Parts: sequence; C-alpha cells; structure tokens
Amino acid sequence: MLQETDIKFYRANGYLLVKGLLTKAEAASYREESHSLIARLGATANLDATWGSAKGISDKQTVIQHCHNVQFYCAAFTVMMTDDRFTKAASQLIGSENVQLHHNKMFIKPPEKGSPFPMHQDYPYFPHERHTMMAAIFHFDDAPLEKGCVRVMPGSHLQGPLDHSPEGGWHLPIDKYPLEAAVACPAEAGDVLFFNYLTIHGSGVNVSSEARTTLLIQMRDPEDKPTVKTHESRGQGMMLRGIDPCAVYTGL
Repeated sequence: MLQETDIKFYRANGYLLVKGLLTKAEAASYREESHSLIARLGATANLDATWGSAKGISDKQTVIQHCHNVQFYCAAFTVMMTDDRFTKAASQLIGSENVQLHHNKMFIKPPEKGSPFPMHQDYPYFPHERHTMMAAIFHFDDAPLEKGCVRVMPGSHLQGPLDHSPEGGWHLPIDKYPLEAAVACPAEAGDVLFFNYLTIHGSGVNVSSEARTTLLIQMRDPEDKPTVKTHESRGQGMMLRGIDPCAVYTGL
C-alpha cells in the first residue's frame, strides 16, 4: 500500500518508481516466462517493435522484441496483472477503486543492440477524456542506465497533450526533447515504474551485455472514456481490480 507522500509525488511529477513490488524470485520467474514466450513465437512472427524514429537516436541497427496481450499466451501473467500488491497501488494512483486493462506489451531489449524509444507521450495513441490512463512497467531483471532504462520529464504531464510527429512512431521533436535531458529511472528486478500517459518519457539503447526484460501494462478508470476509437485490443476491458460500472451485457 502506497503512502500519502508517494501519491503526492506522483501527482506532482507524473511518475513513481515502486521498489520491490515483486520479489526477486518472482521477477526471475516472469523473466523466464517472457523469454520462453518470445522463443515460442519468434519462429513464426516478426516480433521487432523498433520505431523508425529510433534511427534519430542510434547510429546503428537496433532491435527490440515484443508481444502484446501476454495473458493469452501464458497464464502466469494473468496472475501478475491481478496481484493485489499491484492493483492496489494502481488504484491509489488512478484515484479509483476500479482499474481496467487497456492493453499490455512485453519488451525484451537484447544485449548490445536493444532499441531506444524517442521521448513521447502515450496520449496520441489512445486519448481519453479525463486522462486517468497510466502505465506500469514491471522490471523482470535489473535496468541500469547502460541497459536503456526509462527516462522521464518530471511534471511534464501538467502541460497536457503536446503535438507529436507521426513519422516512425508518435514522438516529440528529437532535437527539442533529447533523451539525455530527461531524468533516468534505473530499476532493479521486481521494481515497478508507474507514469501517467501524459508524462513525457523514452528510453535509451541497451549497450550492456545482458537483456532488459519488462512488461508494460496500460490501464484506466473504466469511467474514463476514449475520445477516439483506436488502439483497441482483444484484452481491452478486463477488470484488474473492482468492477466496471459502465458494463453492458452483450450476451457473449
């Protein structure tokens, strides 16, 4: 359970790193599940999620492996997404007892060539009325600076939605928002980084000799409605905590 100081920090800065939400053993287990999943799927699919705009950050060919909706491939991730330690913290930061899944993505930044992400807000991908949408990044192994850890601009969520370039992935002007100017959020296995979808963030290249393995979960208050019908996924609408007061029976 988060302290009031944690919640105030999140409100002011738009992000919060929660240390040790998972145990080291739990993080190691999810890391194994992640790499096993990529190995199973990789033979039949192109799993590289590198943005075209990453070339503006790195001068070499980089790769980042990913998979959406991991709960449909491995039951262990369903357990993790509904873990009370996680959903309680999410509900405190969102400001609602009801927490609804929007989507999730597992990422593996491979050693020495793990792709970066230019600075951006998540807002352009799935805008909502009340901006309760937030992300949580679970770290399944250590993510120091050299592994391309997440970087944020504290307080940037208070600026509201900004204009992004859609070229090569929605991103902010790289010359105006360089990664190096943002605050690095190095993390250890088991840590979870929460941030609002208006918070400007990005990550660097993994130049280390080890992979960086994470799972990103996007969630919202179910009463906060999207302003554009976009970026939908088959897992969208799953309740991680509480109830959906807007639910309509479909007969399915």
